[in-house]
Formats: sequence, structure tokens, C-alpha cells
Amino acid sequence: MSQRFTIVVEGSGSADCGAGERVLVALERAQGFGRLKNLPCRLPVGCRRGGCGICRARVVEGRYRRDVMSRAHVDVEEEADGIVLACAIYPESDLVLRLEPKRLGKAERKIEIAAAIALPAP
Repeated sequence: MSQRFTIVVEGSGSADCGAGERVLVALERAQGFGRLKNLPCRLPVGCRRGGCGICRARVVEGRYRRDVMSRAHVDVEEEADGIVLACAIYPESDLVLRLEPKRLGKAERKIEIAAAIALPAP
């Protein structure tokens, strides 16, 4: 039988995850079964392959193995601080995660800055 781990999302619930299963897949399944009840919205899911940055999370506790993650969304310093993409990690122990907001890319930052400049001051 395959080894199983518990993935806890701080303040939201938990998911059961196999050793060879991507954490995001386990979280999606748990949300579908109502085990992640306190999320402020649907679980953020994008490309499911480490490229879009939508599923950023911080590993607060536990060990994991990682697959390729886009450095545009998780740089080396962030990774050293526990930031990962949930679609690109596999548990090696029980994990505690905290969902993190997606980091804006250059194009998104330019749009945000342009929108802020265009707004009249209060």
C-alpha cells in the first residue's frame, strides 16, 4: 500500500495525499469533498505544472520533494523561505501549508501601476 500523508491548510482543513501525488491534486479532491471549508474562495488552480504561479503556498511544516517551478513565480530566496507551487510538490511527510497570493509578473505590475496612475486622487 502506498504511503499517505496529511496536508493541512492553515485555518481551512486538511487533505489526504499519497507520496507520489502532487499536493494540489489532493487539495482539489479535498475541496470537492468539503474538507477544505474555510477557504475564502475556490482553491486557486491554473496550469497544474509549475508555470503560472496561481497555486503559491508556504510550507510551514514538513518535508516535500519538488518538481520544476517557474522562477518567475518562485525565486531562489522565496523557495528557501518555504514558498512553493502546490502543483509542483510531493509530500515526504505530513505538511502544513499557508496559501500565498500570486506574485505579479512584470506585465501585470505595469498594468497595476498604469491603473493607479490613471485613477484620480481622492
